[in-house]
Amino acid sequence: MNKLNRFLVATIISIVVLGADCQAEPSADKSACVLAAKTLTIDHGTLAYMQTGQGPHILLLHGLFAQKEQWNALACLLADAGHTVIAPDLPGYGQSTGFSITDYKLENQVDLIFRFVSALGLSRFDLGGSSMGGAIAVLYRQQHPEQVRSLAFIGAPMGITQWGPGTRQAIYHGVNPFIPITIDQFDLEMRLLFAKPPTIPETVKNGLIADYLERNRHYQQVWNIVNLYGRVIIDSRGSPSATLILWGTDDGIFDVVGAEPLQKKFPNGQLFKLTNAAHLPMLENTSQVGALYLDFMNNLEK
Repeated sequence: MNKLNRFLVATIISIVVLGADCQAEPSADKSACVLAAKTLTIDHGTLAYMQTGQGPHILLLHGLFAQKEQWNALACLLADAGHTVIAPDLPGYGQSTGFSITDYKLENQVDLIFRFVSALGLSRFDLGGSSMGGAIAVLYRQQHPEQVRSLAFIGAPMGITQWGPGTRQAIYHGVNPFIPITIDQFDLEMRLLFAKPPTIPETVKNGLIADYLERNRHYQQVWNIVNLYGRVIIDSRGSPSATLILWGTDDGIFDVVGAEPLQKKFPNGQLFKLTNAAHLPMLENTSQVGALYLDFMNNLEK
């Protein structure tokens, strides 16, 4: 499956999930939220990103094997409240192309994101991340503290606690739930990611599985690189920045027991454990996440 087809499949999944969330209403007038698709050349690669809204900037970073479309509904809520939201396909993911295998190192991701925001002329912004994106956000804040007004972990970040019991059990049985190669493995991934797994058409499942099979070696290489960063937040310096922590109590990827250690790591952190939420609360619990994030940022301005 080529990059474009994978992008279409991921978009369909986002639509299916959001369709199952009756609270995910980006705007009273849905046509008012315009998600502009843009690209930017960085050295040898082309980075694709989405931008919407006007006002103070928020940069959102997705997780492993994910894409910028996962932020669409939340981006519209934040844009409606007076923010400019930018969500890139991280280098090597989604529609961002031309990057090498070494660019998957999280330090290299940070460097490429810095070049990206510099090209956009951003000097100060709020930074949010999901899963691997949360780990990258921490590393970015360490390297460029003058740019980051606040951190937000929108769903459990990688690097503070070990894989959850369901994820570890799958790996013990030789199944990597992040790289499903059968329908059963795909369904397991959905159960780990979502409190209420969405109903996804078989054709969509088969399309993703075909891609994982066709490029299995590549996915395994990326997994091996990223999996080296299991302690990246534990070993970080923490951060004096104001920090928001949103952790789903039903997260099957990283168990909610990691929430308190994360809060201790970030003494200025506000922790909210979200019930009926799992690893991707920006998809399942869009309205709740948007309200908490906006309240958090409004308090920063007081």
